[in-house]
Amino acid sequence: MKIAVVTDDGKTICQHFGRAGYYLVASIENGQVIGKEQRPKSGHHTEGMQHNHAAGDCHGFNAHSQSVHAGMVSNITDCQLVIAGGMGMGARQSLSQAGIDVHMTDVADIDAALKLYLEGKLPNLTERLH
Repeated sequence: MKIAVVTDDGKTICQHFGRAGYYLVASIENGQVIGKEQRPKSGHHTEGMQHNHAAGDCHGFNAHSQSVHAGMVSNITDCQLVIAGGMGMGARQSLSQAGIDVHMTDVADIDAALKLYLEGKLPNLTERLH
């Protein structure tokens, strides 16, 4: 199994999927992290993406957003899970269509979040979808 965690520094989880600059991809075997690699991630910072939507509306479903999300997903198609601090519904849909599950957390430290996830103790804060 491979888990992609969104990050800007390789140590902490970015609070928004679209704004993160990198993925830290952890390879898992027998419930243990056996390796990590950092991969570049396109996103709002590289695409100049703006979210113009009414309060309470979900964003990320227009054609441009979906194209940007496809680019964000393209570098982690070998992963089964993404851990992030939060994300938009459009990004969530793009990940789901690629067969990648999503787990949102308020745990900041990547190593702590991976450990908790592997122990089945990392809460999935779905209210962080917007």
